Amino acid sequence: MQRSPKRRIQWRAYVDPLMVFVVFAILWELAVDVFDIKPYLLPTLSSVLQSMWDNRANLLLQSWITTQEVLFGFVGAVVTGVLLGAVIHSWSFVRRTIYPFVVVFQGIPKIALAPLMIIWFGYGDISKILMAFLFAFFPVVIATMGGLAATPSNLIEHFRAIRAPGWVMFRRLYVPSALPSIMDGCKQAMPLAVIGAIVGEFVGSEHGLGHLILNTTANARTDYLFAALITVSALAALLYLVIELVAKRVWWRGL
Repeated sequence: MQRSPKRRIQWRAYVDPLMVFVVFAILWELAVDVFDIKPYLLPTLSSVLQSMWDNRANLLLQSWITTQEVLFGFVGAVVTGVLLGAVIHSWSFVRRTIYPFVVVFQGIPKIALAPLMIIWFGYGDISKILMAFLFAFFPVVIATMGGLAATPSNLIEHFRAIRAPGWVMFRRLYVPSALPSIMDGCKQAMPLAVIGAIVGEFVGSEHGLGHLILNTTANARTDYLFAALITVSALAALLYLVIELVAKRVWWRGL
């Protein structure tokens, strides 16, 4: 019995990246030995994996702390970004007055705001959540505005012809039409939220993966540092996958 082309493509989506990783891992391991690279400069992949296993409890704890900061910031960015994007799209006055300030604010390097967040909100979780929020906010706003603006004009005319109330038109037409674009914005925003939380932990924190990265760097624990970096990457990839699954599998009805 032959496998269908679709199933073969699905398998390749997992097998191909795995093969690339295996080749990369072999080259990494061999390069360190062949070129006699010092462990404090570049440890072998095996030592990094061993460090991940030896420190798995702390890595999981710090990951959980960072994940909470990311999720709170991301949810806040999605809710605020969608609402602001809808308001900017719906009212020309807001589009003329508020949107230019949103664009200007986006031009400010967010990392430059991290010390200010520490001064205002201290070393606790609030400053890290706000950094995750700031990094993730703008893509959601832009995606929402783009999705609403791309609503088919023939459908708009149809709703107007049947004299549908404005709220019904927005809920039944604009929102479903904009949802794919909004989900794309969420996909972009999620990794940025992870970066924002890590930046906040870099500047001032007593816990989290960002703090762990700084601590291992200061103590020249390069194997542990790589373990923390891999954990951050895995966390970002996992959260992105969650958004991807939500975008593919949730049926948006009755909005």
